Amino acid sequence: MEVWPITWVWSTLLTLHQRARRDRRLAGATEALEQLHRRLAGARARLRGAAEIDRRVAEILEQYRVASYLKVKRVVREEHSFKQLRRGRPGPDTAYRKITRRRFDIEWSIDAAAVAYDEKSDGMYPLLSNDRTLTPVQVLEAHKGQPTIEKRFEQVKTVHEIAPVYLKNEGRIEALFTLYFLALLVQALIERELRLAMQREAIDELPLYPEQRQCRRPTTEQVLRLFSLAQRHRLLHEGQTVQTFDADLTDLQRQILALIAVPAHAYRVSA
Repeated sequence: MEVWPITWVWSTLLTLHQRARRDRRLAGATEALEQLHRRLAGARARLRGAAEIDRRVAEILEQYRVASYLKVKRVVREEHSFKQLRRGRPGPDTAYRKITRRRFDIEWSIDAAAVAYDEKSDGMYPLLSNDRTLTPVQVLEAHKGQPTIEKRFEQVKTVHEIAPVYLKNEGRIEALFTLYFLALLVQALIERELRLAMQREAIDELPLYPEQRQCRRPTTEQVLRLFSLAQRHRLLHEGQTVQTFDADLTDLQRQILALIAVPAHAYRVSA
C-alpha cells in the first residue's frame, strides 16, 4: 500500500537530444585528448610527469562527462637515436652509441558497449504519481501541465520577489505566503478572464507589448504595466477638494477593462 505506481515514458524528441548531446561531449573530449597528445609529442611538452598527465586526462573526462565512454591509457614510447663515439667525419668503421629516450603518451578508444548500453534508455524518464486512478496517458497529460505550475513559481521568485524572507515567526511566514498566494490567484484570474474574453470576442492579439507590439497571450504583468500611468489628481484648498481630475483612459485601456468586466467608472470618483 505504500508503493506508488511508476509510469515510464519514452520521447522520440528527447532521444534525439540525448544522443546529439552525447556525441557532442565525445567529440569535445576527443579533441581535447588529441591536443594533449600533440602537446606530449612536441619538443617542449612540459608535461613529463605521469601524475600530471593522469590529472590532465581526468580533468578532460570530468569536464565532458565521458569517463564511462572513453578508455584512456597512458603509455611509454621509446625514441632511439645514434651518436658517434668520437668526433670527425663518419666512415665505414665509425662506432656509434645508441641513445634511447622514453616519453609519455596517451592512447584512447570509445567503449562501444557502454555507449550502446546507454542508448537503450535514451529518451526514457519515469513519472511517479500518488493517484492510482490515473491511467498512464492521464499521468503524462498531467505532467505536460507542469510548465503552467512552474511558471507561477517563477513569477513568485522574479515578478513578486518573494525571497529573501526576513521573518522568523512561522505564523508570520505563513501569513506572508498566504498573501502571495492570493496575489497569484488574482493574477491567474485576470489572465484567464482576459484570454477567455479575447476568444469569445474573436480577438487574436492585443498591442500590450512595449512599442505597441501585438500580444497573443496577455499576462497580468502586461495589463498592470498598461495601467501604471493612469493617475487621478485632486486639487485641495485649505483641506477641501476644489476639483478632481479623473484618469484619462486610452481606448486600449477601456477595451481591456471591458474584456475583464471592470467598469470604467472604477477609475472615477463616485458621486
